[in-house]
Amino acid sequence: MKFSVRENLVPGKDFQEKLSLLQELGYDGIELWGKQELGESLKRYTDLLGSYKVKVSTICSGYRGDLLSASRTDRELVVAEIKERLKWASNLGAVGVIVVPTFGASKLPDLSPYSSSFELERALLITELKDLSKAALDAGAKVLLEPLNRYETHFLKRLKDAYELAEESGEGIALMADFFHMNIEEGDIPSAIRYAFPRLKHVHLADSNRMEPGTGHTNFAPAFKALNELGYAGYGALECSLSGEPKKSLAATLGFLKSQQG
Repeated sequence: MKFSVRENLVPGKDFQEKLSLLQELGYDGIELWGKQELGESLKRYTDLLGSYKVKVSTICSGYRGDLLSASRTDRELVVAEIKERLKWASNLGAVGVIVVPTFGASKLPDLSPYSSSFELERALLITELKDLSKAALDAGAKVLLEPLNRYETHFLKRLKDAYELAEESGEGIALMADFFHMNIEEGDIPSAIRYAFPRLKHVHLADSNRMEPGTGHTNFAPAFKALNELGYAGYGALECSLSGEPKKSLAATLGFLKSQQG
């Protein structure tokens, strides 16, 4: 596994300083927030990346809207902005764009007995994902579905469900596994990883307390063993808070992560 860090965790006044520090510490990648300013800085970022071993692992969200909004305008906006970020990911050499279908409670009505709100949401999302899959294949970057925990979303909470959505939606749709969310929702993290592995293209790393790995009670070693046995060669990106001074915490965390790989 290669190791990456979400950009907001890395000290530095600009992208170049962040790349320099990550390279000094021995990290392989940086995960970028998909804000609009990123699209305006693509050339500068790609030019800088040519001078470093550190690469862009992924683009995380940053788009507006909600794929399961009750508003058609809102849904069309988010689909268009995800497509835009897929092109950015391709230009930056990133694996793809991390997408959470919806946060919070359902926005669609319960039309039982014709259809429950969940059934409506699932059918709507698959229609959207089929469209996004084509855009992802054209761009050469993946849509990475991220399951969250029950306190952040009602809809997509387990890797099994994300895998089945991806299977129905097309080859451009993949998924990612987040250790913080899995610690809440999965009964057996290694087993969940093994089930979803054919579509697994990215991993988020955080401990049970949502701080850096090694500060909580999550047992990373069995899951890392499963990933290694399956031949996972993608990134594990820190997406968490840091318990201490950032540079020291990042250095210590990389040492901890490597120790868990066996």
